[in-house]
Amino acid sequence: MEEKRIPKRSEIPAEFKWHIEDIYATDADFEKALTDAGKYPDILAGYAGKLCGSPKALLEYFRLDDELTVLAEDLINYANRKSDEDTAISLYSGYCDRVNALLVAIGSAAAFAVPEIISIDDDTMDKFYKDEPGLEHYRLVLTRIRRRREHILSPEEERIAAMAGEMSASPSTVFSMLDNADIKFPDAVDKDGNKRQITHGSYIPLMQSEDRVLRKSAFENLYKTYAGFENTYSAILAAHLKTLAFNANVHKYPNTLEAALDSTEVPSDVYYKLIDAVHANLDKMYRYVELRKKLLGVDELHYYDLYAPMVSDVKDKITYEQAKETVLQAVSPLGEEYVSLMRGGFDGGWVDVYENENKCSGAYSAGARVHPFVLLNHTDDLQSEFTIAHEMGHALHSNFSNKYQPVAYADYKIFVAEVASTFNESLLMQHLLRTTTDKKSRAYLINYFLEQFRTTLYRQTMFAEFELKINEMQARGEAVTSDELCRVYGELNDLYFGSGIVHDPEIDHEWQRIPHFYYDYYVYQYATGFAAAIALSQRVLNGGQQEVDDYLGFLRGGCSKTPIELLKGAGVDMTDTKVVNDALALFGSLLDEMEQLAL
Repeated sequence: MEEKRIPKRSEIPAEFKWHIEDIYATDADFEKALTDAGKYPDILAGYAGKLCGSPKALLEYFRLDDELTVLAEDLINYANRKSDEDTAISLYSGYCDRVNALLVAIGSAAAFAVPEIISIDDDTMDKFYKDEPGLEHYRLVLTRIRRRREHILSPEEERIAAMAGEMSASPSTVFSMLDNADIKFPDAVDKDGNKRQITHGSYIPLMQSEDRVLRKSAFENLYKTYAGFENTYSAILAAHLKTLAFNANVHKYPNTLEAALDSTEVPSDVYYKLIDAVHANLDKMYRYVELRKKLLGVDELHYYDLYAPMVSDVKDKITYEQAKETVLQAVSPLGEEYVSLMRGGFDGGWVDVYENENKCSGAYSAGARVHPFVLLNHTDDLQSEFTIAHEMGHALHSNFSNKYQPVAYADYKIFVAEVASTFNESLLMQHLLRTTTDKKSRAYLINYFLEQFRTTLYRQTMFAEFELKINEMQARGEAVTSDELCRVYGELNDLYFGSGIVHDPEIDHEWQRIPHFYYDYYVYQYATGFAAAIALSQRVLNGGQQEVDDYLGFLRGGCSKTPIELLKGAGVDMTDTKVVNDALALFGSLLDEMEQLAL
């Protein structure tokens, strides 16, 4: 049989490529724009010392910032999208380096702005708004900067803190070098004695194999290797926790959680309530574990069984054209404007569809000003169909935000970023379930949905709880040793998965391989975003035009309100555990049906 060859980019038909020329028609146009942008650091620096004394200068500065934001987005998107088309072309990787150098220069030149804005007293600020009405447009931007002034130090102290901040990245850098470059794993061995290489990229596919001997071998070889480096990994993570504590203390926050969430305008109560709500629904995860054990037909369920398919794969081929039409049907409850915009994106050069030689792997959506750019590597299967729904959810969110918000308020916060994408996945799943009667296909779809709940809502919340606990250990002055980290992580696995799974001691070392523990309270947003998306999709499907309008209002909101306020407007209150409880009620109903299908 002839091996399928990955085509060169020149061999991909134009209708399956994004229209990067919509930003700059030629490389020469990009080069000119980049050269012209070199004037901005000096222009910005010229406002130093003027912002706190002149409302006119302050307004000019913010209008200049808007202008620069649009230009920078165009430069970043052109350079990065061209590089991702073919990563072997050094010209475009060079473009990325040059743009990054410009951004560093701009950031350095504008370092004076925040301290100056914060130094303006409230009475003077009120007078600025009266004397220069144009500043009203930027009132929310200014309020967001000024509300944090109790956490901003003097310019000299901030300079010192920034210098220390460069060292703060060291634990993450050391972790990345150790975990990605230095650590090597012995091969796994399958039931026939064949060796299979273990890498970070191959590990999960190995764990999804139907060969249990292979799964067990991969699991043990990976974590026994990690155990051999447990003291090094614990020292790196402990150093990271110390840097978080230092930054929180220096900037006068009560703890590291408050420091991390303050910049996103999310109250810390949301974090705690997520954990509480998931704890209240652990009975459903225990049912899932028992169902998995039954469907796999094993006497004991082990952690190396968690990714194995509970339902045999449905091998139906789903072409890109078929997937597009199905996704468009799935999102039709959102109305004609949404559907037409998505269809226009498919037809109008938003999407780069197929793999080519040296193309960036994976999938993403980049919200450029001219229109979003969606990278896919479509492979004609169900996973690719869901990827289309996911990334086009991001794309439509960006498009609506850019269309309905001015530049200063178009860039939405990371807390809400995954809502629109997961919302579309939920619509697609529920559309497929409504239109699928075949028992095997239905079981496969439900299994897919159950796995999303397990890996996103439960697992990411467990990660969030681990991160909270180890930061609390650091705050209490307790030694963050490998023994303690393994103990805490092992206890959390026991809590989240229950007694229906064997506690393989290797799982206690899983914390060593999770890069997100260096992201500073980031992972909880996967769980909250998933829960919000499930709740909103249910609300739209079970509601009427008002519910649709509420959701579209959220998409149009950018960052014109706090993330919590935007989601409240859409119909969900993330400060209320009801959102997570309702999402997990759906998980429970899916378990009910899967248990019936398994009879």
